[in-house]
Amino acid sequence: MKTDRSAIAPATVSPLPQTVSPLSKGTVFALLGVLSFSFSFPGTVWALDGFGPWTAAGVRGVLAAVIALSALIATRAPIPARADWPALAVVGGGCAIGFPLLTTLALQTSSTADSAVVIGALPMATATIAALRTRRYPSKKFWIAAGAGAITVIAFALSQNHGEPTVADLYLFAALLVCAAGYAEGGRLSARMGGWRVIAWGVVAAAPVNLAVSAWALPHEPVHLTAKAIAGMAYIAGISQFGGFVVWYQGMGLIGVARASQLQLAQPLLTLVWAVLLLGEHVSPAVPLTAVIVLTCIVVTQRARAS
Repeated sequence: MKTDRSAIAPATVSPLPQTVSPLSKGTVFALLGVLSFSFSFPGTVWALDGFGPWTAAGVRGVLAAVIALSALIATRAPIPARADWPALAVVGGGCAIGFPLLTTLALQTSSTADSAVVIGALPMATATIAALRTRRYPSKKFWIAAGAGAITVIAFALSQNHGEPTVADLYLFAALLVCAAGYAEGGRLSARMGGWRVIAWGVVAAAPVNLAVSAWALPHEPVHLTAKAIAGMAYIAGISQFGGFVVWYQGMGLIGVARASQLQLAQPLLTLVWAVLLLGEHVSPAVPLTAVIVLTCIVVTQRARAS
């Protein structure tokens, strides 16, 4: 009898792989991606100090493609299989063309705080598209916590502009959809292809379009190379467009698209902090309360089991 009980005992312990620790390797990578992306809007505002919106979006894509192609050649990365190119086209179209261009156009007339609305809704959109695409649906607990976090962040971001939507919100809504699709497809590919290769090939695939945009925009939009413009362009091209995605897709590949996307609920709050420190914008006293609610939702979604 003692032998039987000892043989059965290990089975009563909850298997660790069913939950993802907030301190797992994948979570760390995803958080680094969130931190990198949180500087994107301030970096874009700086780039607009010397570049027109179409020029800024096109040039950042071209520069990122040069970096990505150099990395692919240096590591002798294999060319993706033909079956992977449709998904890579979604990654390139959403993350390397659509999102940069649409958010840059929005930031011409919208504050960084208002633009954070798109980031607040992005995790829910990404998780929804990923669930529909893979037919692997998270648990009800996951959706409740994720929905509460998304609503909290959206309400907070809207309160920064007194709840008044602007024309720029159309750009932001479109950017939300195309970026969520790119995140979902990229996260799916990164599980077998390697996170940095996914974004690298996606950026390279988008290069012809970005090159065409740059060639058209440069003669029409005057360029003034200020220190802020150069620093902003360097960041959005090297980090926002490539480096941040390397760690972000790596994180999604390890812990899953749905859970990784919920870490991005903290991104609008980080962006607002940088907006205050770097751009001199003002935020409401609701920041600490919102931060507590969002962080609570993140913890819940990270511990929720997928059904």
